[in-house]
Amino acid sequence: MRIPVPLRGPASIPFRAFGIRPSRMNPNTCTICELMFTRVMKARKITVDVSVLFADLRGYTALSQSLSADTVSSLLDDFYDECAAAIWEFDGLLNKTVGDAIMAIFNFPIPHQDHAERAVLAAREIQRRCQLRRELRLAEGVGLDGGELGVGIGIDTGEASFGEFGRSHRDLTAIGTVVNTAARAQSAAEAGRILVTRAVCERAQSQTAASEGREYRLKGFEKPIELYAI
Repeated sequence: MRIPVPLRGPASIPFRAFGIRPSRMNPNTCTICELMFTRVMKARKITVDVSVLFADLRGYTALSQSLSADTVSSLLDDFYDECAAAIWEFDGLLNKTVGDAIMAIFNFPIPHQDHAERAVLAAREIQRRCQLRRELRLAEGVGLDGGELGVGIGIDTGEASFGEFGRSHRDLTAIGTVVNTAARAQSAAEAGRILVTRAVCERAQSQTAASEGREYRLKGFEKPIELYAI
C-alpha cells in the first residue's frame, strides 16, 4: 500500500529532516514503512504469496580477471543500478545483492494481484537495460576483451515464508521452495535468457503465452523441473 508521504520534490524536505526518506529496497515506500514491516517480520514464518526473481551477471568472473579493478567495479555498479531501476518500476523489492547476482520479491510490501506478470516485465526490462549498457560501453570503446557479458534470470511464484532469520546475524528475507526454484532456474538460464516456472506461466499468461517449456535437472531437486523460456 502506498502511503501519503511525499518521497520526492520540495514537499519531501520536512519529512527528510526527520529521517523519513525513500527506502533503499523500494523507493516507492519510505523508511518508516520499511521499519514497520521489518518489525512485523521479526515474528518470522509469516506466509506471503510472492513472485521471486533472481538475476545473475554472466561472464563477470571471467572478465574480472582481464579488466582493471575500476572497470570491473563500474560494470557491477551498472548491473545493480539497472536491475534496481527495473525492479522498482514494477513495485518489486530489491531484497539482496550478492556478488554478481540480485534477488527481488514482488507483492511485498506493496501488494499487486498481478505480481507474477510484474516480475516477468521487470525481468524483460532488466535484459533491455543491461543490453543497452553493454552496447553503450562498446560504443565508448570500453574493452570487454571479447567476453560474453549478459544476464541470466529465473522466476518462480507461490507461497514463501518472510521474516528475519538467523541468530548472530539476522537477515530479512524470504525462504521456501519458491525461492530455491527461482534461484536454480536462474542458474540454468543462459546469458540473455529468462526462465520461469509453470506457475509463472499460468499466472502471467499475457506475458508467457508464446513460451515453450522443457524439463531441467536442477541442483537440489530430485525430479526434473519444467521451465519456460520467455
